[in-house]
Amino acid sequence: MAAKLGRLAVNNTAFLLCDIQEKFRPSIRYFPEIIKVAQRMVAAANIMKIPIIATEQYPKGLGNTVEEIDTSFFKERIFPKTKFSMVIPEVEEQLRQLNIENVVLMGIETQVCVLQTTMDLLEKNYTVHVLADGVSSRTMVERMFALERLREMGAIITTSECTLFMLLGDAKHPNFREVQALVKTAAPDSGLLSKC
Repeated sequence: MAAKLGRLAVNNTAFLLCDIQEKFRPSIRYFPEIIKVAQRMVAAANIMKIPIIATEQYPKGLGNTVEEIDTSFFKERIFPKTKFSMVIPEVEEQLRQLNIENVVLMGIETQVCVLQTTMDLLEKNYTVHVLADGVSSRTMVERMFALERLREMGAIITTSECTLFMLLGDAKHPNFREVQALVKTAAPDSGLLSKC
C-alpha cells in the first residue's frame, strides 16, 4: 500500500483543538508546552484564515479552553461534549460546511480524545495530521503508545512547524513573513525525545 503524501492546502484544511481546558493543567505532562504550540497554530490560522474548531470536554466541570489561547475569532466554533471523540454532530456539520478534507489535530489526551477523534475522522475519509508537539497525556507511556497507534491507523504524525511550512508551500506566499515569525523560535521541547 502506498504511503499517504499528506499534502495540505489552506482552502481544505481545518485545525481541531481538542479539550485544552483549565482543569487539566495540573495533570497533563508538558501542558505549558502544548499550550504554546496551540498558541502558535491559532495565530497562524488567524493569519492564513484557516478555520479552527474546538471542543471542551464537560466544560461545566472541567472549565473552558485555557485563557492563554485566543479563542476570540473562533468562539462560535467551540462546542461542549461528553463523548471522548470530537466527532459530534456540530463538528461534523462544520467540517461539511467548510468543505474540509484535511484536519490538523492538537490537544489532549493523546490516548483518549485525540485517538478516538482520529479514528472517527479516518473512518469518514478525512486525512488526519496529528501534531506530535501539540498533543499530550498524563503519562509519557500513554502518549508514546498512542502516537504509535495513531500512525498505524493511518494518521500522519507531524509537527507544528512542518505543518505551517506545508500550508505556506512557497516563500512567495503572501503570509510567509508573518508565519515565519511564529516559527523563528523553535517549538518548546515537550519531552518526546529522551534526554541523552
